[in-house]
Amino acid sequence: MIRLFNVYYPARTLVLLLGETLVVGVSFLIAVLLEYREDSYLVLNYEFGYYKVIIVTVAVLLFCHWLDLYDLAQFDVELRYYLRLLLVPGMLALAAALISVVIPGILLGRSSMLLGLVILSLGLIAWRNAYTWLSQLKLLQQRVYVLGAGERAARLVRGLRKVPQLGIDVVGWSGDISGELTRETLATDLMNRADQGSLHRVIVAMDDRRQSMPMLELLRLRLNGVQVEEATTWLEKISGKIEIDQLYPSWIIFTAGFSFGSAFRMMRRILNFSVALIGLVLALPLIPFVAVAIALDSPGPLFYAQKRAGRMGKEFYCYKFRTMRKDSEADTGPTWAGDDDPRITRVGRFLRMSRLDEIPQLWCVLKGDMAFVGPRPERPEFVEWLTREIPYYQLRHLVRPGITGWAQVRYKYGNTVEDAKQKLQYDLFYVKNASLALDVLITMQTIKIVTLGRGAQ
Repeated sequence: MIRLFNVYYPARTLVLLLGETLVVGVSFLIAVLLEYREDSYLVLNYEFGYYKVIIVTVAVLLFCHWLDLYDLAQFDVELRYYLRLLLVPGMLALAAALISVVIPGILLGRSSMLLGLVILSLGLIAWRNAYTWLSQLKLLQQRVYVLGAGERAARLVRGLRKVPQLGIDVVGWSGDISGELTRETLATDLMNRADQGSLHRVIVAMDDRRQSMPMLELLRLRLNGVQVEEATTWLEKISGKIEIDQLYPSWIIFTAGFSFGSAFRMMRRILNFSVALIGLVLALPLIPFVAVAIALDSPGPLFYAQKRAGRMGKEFYCYKFRTMRKDSEADTGPTWAGDDDPRITRVGRFLRMSRLDEIPQLWCVLKGDMAFVGPRPERPEFVEWLTREIPYYQLRHLVRPGITGWAQVRYKYGNTVEDAKQKLQYDLFYVKNASLALDVLITMQTIKIVTLGRGAQ
């Protein structure tokens, strides 16, 4: 696993991305060389040809991301996978045709684009097949032993084995041991696995370490160059969340992250203010149409103001376009919105699906109560309750709440305590690894979700 932009990626994902970048760039360079031959030097160097190839390459990578083609969990060799792959040149052709009409000359010539698309289609299929073959080579896999036999260890083993592209070969784990699990049986099985072949890592996922941890054997392996790691770190790497079950406070104290320098806070605040101001200006023409639609659909105010808990638990008013009928909580009191909630109006359902109801929150970003990216702000009544029910819940208030966040792009809309617990684990990952680059990644993922209409409630 490689850490990039404060997010863990399998090394093979980066190999896939770099290889794909090379394939796309070379495809269109070959197209230019074939069309212009001896004049290709002039086209590339004096007609911004290289820059145009870079623009096309970035567009292809974005389309691949939009179609989940870098999600290794969906990596397979079925027909639907290749259909999605071939959608990329089709989407690029459509986008190029539209852009050429609006801004002529910004892309390569028509013949170069068509030839490049043909080469790209063949190149993508060839590269993906080559990558599939490379990813299965035992030579490129790391041999791992999982020390532990509980549910947490089993979940870790399933996660490591679920995606072969991670490059992890789980050669054994304590759950395969028959009979009573003692320090001696754990130590014997661990050393037997190590003696059978080269062992690269031992991941400790034991629920009770006080009496059964084979410390001397782990020390021996560590001194022989085997990496010994904690399961929490690997569960974070493969799931993008920090699991709070059996999470020790010492791990939070000693692990890297959970720190925010003044320079980072200042730069983040400047960017949030600037983008929110631009967003409000661009959204102004939409507001009259939204206001008319809400007024015609149901009686009540245009905006809905609600108290939320912000950074360090400070309360503020969060604003949205009203999507529910007036006095929707008069009889029930504070409550989460449910599936097919009857309180949601017809226009409100559209506003939620299109995320247009979130526009007034840009004012909260301008004021500094919220950021674009962060844990979703929760109501104080729920915060008090969830803090009692879920350990470490208050840690999500170390940063400003956001319009979107890591939990929103990785987990469904939730309206139960279990959902709140699951989302907290993603929020803790964000709080630990917060960075401007991670904010950009979440923003890109949010745009994809919104355009595809996923996850609305």
